[in-house]
Amino acid sequence: MIFGKLKKFDIVFDSSEVDCPVFSSGDVVSGRVLLELFGETRVDSLKLHAEGFAKVHWTESRSAGSSTAYTQNFSDEVEYLNRREVLLQADNGETTTLPAGRHEFPFSFQLPEDTLVTSFEGKHGSIRYWVKVKLHRPWAPVRKIKREFTVIEPIDINTPTFLAPQAGTKDKMARAWYRNFGQVSVTAKIDRKGYTPGEVIPVFAEFDNSTSRSIVPKAFITQTQTFIARGTMKQKHSVVATLCGDIVSARCRETWHGRAIKIPPVGPSILQCRIIKVEYMLKVCVDVPGTSKLCLELPLVIGTIPLHPFGSRTSSISSHYSLNLDWIHMAIPEQPEPPPDYSSVVTEEEAEQQNNAVSSQPAEDLSGILERPLMAFVQEFRFRPPPVYSEIDPNPQPINMRPRCMTC
Repeated sequence: MIFGKLKKFDIVFDSSEVDCPVFSSGDVVSGRVLLELFGETRVDSLKLHAEGFAKVHWTESRSAGSSTAYTQNFSDEVEYLNRREVLLQADNGETTTLPAGRHEFPFSFQLPEDTLVTSFEGKHGSIRYWVKVKLHRPWAPVRKIKREFTVIEPIDINTPTFLAPQAGTKDKMARAWYRNFGQVSVTAKIDRKGYTPGEVIPVFAEFDNSTSRSIVPKAFITQTQTFIARGTMKQKHSVVATLCGDIVSARCRETWHGRAIKIPPVGPSILQCRIIKVEYMLKVCVDVPGTSKLCLELPLVIGTIPLHPFGSRTSSISSHYSLNLDWIHMAIPEQPEPPPDYSSVVTEEEAEQQNNAVSSQPAEDLSGILERPLMAFVQEFRFRPPPVYSEIDPNPQPINMRPRCMTC
């Protein structure tokens, strides 16, 4: 039987990362299609198709009355790669006879020079790249094989935009019924906007508690995944790192002189895709007695090229990292408690604004949504992250571990 003559049909990339080949814009993707036959086989053609898409999809249940309901689908896609190549086909349209044994058909194509988007897997969408090969034989079903590869678009944090310090101030009045109990203010600053996974962010902050009650300052790194289709937006929020400070007594002030919060192994920011975005934020928060939480937000960009003292490096992604999956073993900072839910970080006003901006979401039909391990962000840091601020400060100052009371 013709079908039984095919012993092996596979795609092998030339990349050193056999299980998870990684490329970037402009790189050459090369490899071989392997055919191993038990016996002599006639072949019409062997064709390769390389594709890359960003796709989003989710469903929402709508009510059109007391007894009528319907499901509305939201989906969209953006194409980033579409290359075809014929590996085997006779010029006169006749079949080609291959003898028994092993056959290799090399392929090679260059990724577009235009900026691609980093591979991504999310709850309501994905960004994927793959190579698919079809084997056509007379009087036999078409055999197909598909192998995915990863694209990582470099984000160099050694640019002026990402090296700029981020700072802000926010305050809120503590109230109970119609009585004011004083004001709480937060001032925070970080050295720059861009960081890479594994780095420590020194947080400089001052918490001024003018109320008659104690407060507890905290800091969070949050990730927001945004999916867009047909003018509608769907978001998924999560907390990826936490930092808990000391209690600030009533009418006292607490200062953070570079308190450290470590970035765990998370994927880089995705900002250039029209339908999928991944954004990060550092939130410095306190619970204000008698009112909602006070949160000061400082934007973050998670990059792929670490801080380098001699300027940025702009060569191929493969020259920056050895790509041996060591990033998986990066230690997540020790935490006294699991990260809180995102709902415990946002203020009531923010939650109300998000609910108004995003339509209410009833129970969803998640069939068809592929939940797969995040495979996009493969990197090994050849350069150590910058030391914490206290190690490089030329004029170190003693840190007062106890809160400074305004009455003292």
